[in-house]
Amino acid sequence: MAATASPGAGGMDAKPRTSPKSVKFLFGGLAGMGATVFVQPLDLVKNRMQLSGEGAKTREYKTSFHALTSILRAEGLRGIYTGLSAGLLRQATYTTTRLGIYTVLFERLTGADGTPPGFLLKALIGMTAGATGAFVGTPAEVALIRMTADGRLPPDQRRGYKNVFNALIRIAREEGVPTLWRGCIPTMARAVVVNAAQLASYSQSKQFLLDSGYFSDNILCHFCASMISGLVTTAASMPVDIVKTRIQNMRMIDGKPEYKNGLDVLVKVVRYEGFFSLWKGFTPYYARLGPHTVLTFIFLEQMNKAYKRLFLSG
Repeated sequence: MAATASPGAGGMDAKPRTSPKSVKFLFGGLAGMGATVFVQPLDLVKNRMQLSGEGAKTREYKTSFHALTSILRAEGLRGIYTGLSAGLLRQATYTTTRLGIYTVLFERLTGADGTPPGFLLKALIGMTAGATGAFVGTPAEVALIRMTADGRLPPDQRRGYKNVFNALIRIAREEGVPTLWRGCIPTMARAVVVNAAQLASYSQSKQFLLDSGYFSDNILCHFCASMISGLVTTAASMPVDIVKTRIQNMRMIDGKPEYKNGLDVLVKVVRYEGFFSLWKGFTPYYARLGPHTVLTFIFLEQMNKAYKRLFLSG
């Protein structure tokens, strides 16, 4: 066997220097947080629409546009950014954990000869990482749902959390620490569904577009496949998402919770609000998915470039 060239011997065979794993995880979380700043209003509209008409009440919002204009009129420009601190913490916890778990599992399951895991194993790694990240991010998710829902309630019924940390402290003190993980099962289930649906639908959509003869394997094909994948992912995950939203926002009535479990939410929504109410907030959810992904990768790319320029060049 030929001797391996040392890094100092001309540098031809030396591996390019890359940022440490910890920096990659940090940048992943920061990129997600940066994207959240831009899409937070869509998250708020989605949550409000999912809670609209709860308990057989008259639906507050007819469309996503109606919801957005109503919120702006009643709460002002600042109102559509309610819960931003919780959205940022969710990204910091969920995205960073998911990236970390995925990277560790991917490396451990890569063959000794450098062969990466197969498609099914990659899908399993993605779903495991997503579910773990969702569990870690559930407290921030609970705070986010409650903070974005507050503005639709009468003033005397509002929780009035000042920020995400105030929300977390008050929830733990007033309702007990386990309440911070209320709805963690549907939150984890949604993460699994999203990861599975994205993986399966993206590869199928891309293949369909290439087979049509109108597309070649370029950025336009990837963009169109991503949008089709987003549509499938949104349709598949929304019923689980509305369960999560309702459970995390519910109150105790006469010492009893509004909903017994996720199945109870589904049954009551279908019975009192109609089958298609399971997809309330579809438009803002779908509209959020694309920009958030694109912005996350843009921010991630810029941070990686800056790090290389400042710390790895020369």
